[in-house]
Amino acid sequence: RHYTLLIHCPSVCQSLHVCLSSTDLDLCNTVEHGCEHQCVSTPGSYYCICPEAQLLAEDGKGCGTCRSANIDLVLLIDGSKSVRPQNFELVKQFVNQVVDSLDVSAHGTRVGLVQYSSRVRTEFALNMYQTADDIKKAVMNVEYMEKGTMTGLALKHMVENSFSEAEGTRKNVPRVGLVFTDGRSQDDITEWAKKAKEAGITMYAVGVGKAVEDELREIASEPLDKHFFYTTDFTFINQIAENLKLNICAEESQGEIEVKNPCACESLVEFQQATMTNLEQLTTKHILLYTVPVHLM
Repeated sequence: RHYTLLIHCPSVCQSLHVCLSSTDLDLCNTVEHGCEHQCVSTPGSYYCICPEAQLLAEDGKGCGTCRSANIDLVLLIDGSKSVRPQNFELVKQFVNQVVDSLDVSAHGTRVGLVQYSSRVRTEFALNMYQTADDIKKAVMNVEYMEKGTMTGLALKHMVENSFSEAEGTRKNVPRVGLVFTDGRSQDDITEWAKKAKEAGITMYAVGVGKAVEDELREIASEPLDKHFFYTTDFTFINQIAENLKLNICAEESQGEIEVKNPCACESLVEFQQATMTNLEQLTTKHILLYTVPVHLM
């Protein structure tokens, strides 16, 4: 008996004339897929899935504890005088970057916006807009308050009003609060920072410039490295928004399926090794003649 297995994998993975007859094999039983819960084979590829109550992690293999890929998100933005008008426009752009990373809809993710200074003002509630475009337009129309910095009062407003059924908060949907500030609060934040987390709200704290690190850490949920962000300059807050795209869902991913490409070089090497082992076992048992033609470069 004669068995031929020829594999060609260009060093830069730009051209591959054939990638084995992977459609004939159950890849979940062939490669070391690493799925934490369950592997699902498809023609020529595979992907991992998680239990109904959990989400797929960023690596496409692990499972998180998030009950839903959708969230109710309320952003508290600092409208104090120290922010200054030109920087307040950057804050609004930051908010819209966060919105761009979410799947906004009536039954998907909902977004509410609160501005605070010496007083607190709901710019729009969770149930006011149902599309990302409508939210972004509303954000750009927000008028700068330009007063003090009552962060504690803003947290109280968020817990008592923003996350209420009257303003669109849903049952069994993760609640996420994001506080953006550029300076020290003029009132105490301890009580309502604690109450927010006791109410089951996952809290993110974003600080710029003269924001006080101890206050930000008190606001943020654990682990702090995923919920606490700081930059010295407003021009860098777009980088924070990029990081928030990975972390904003509790906990901590949008949970999209990652489909493996068996023709990618690293996947092909793994596939080749597993296939060779299988062929050797099958050859010993005189079961299979497996010939794969390849056009050499």
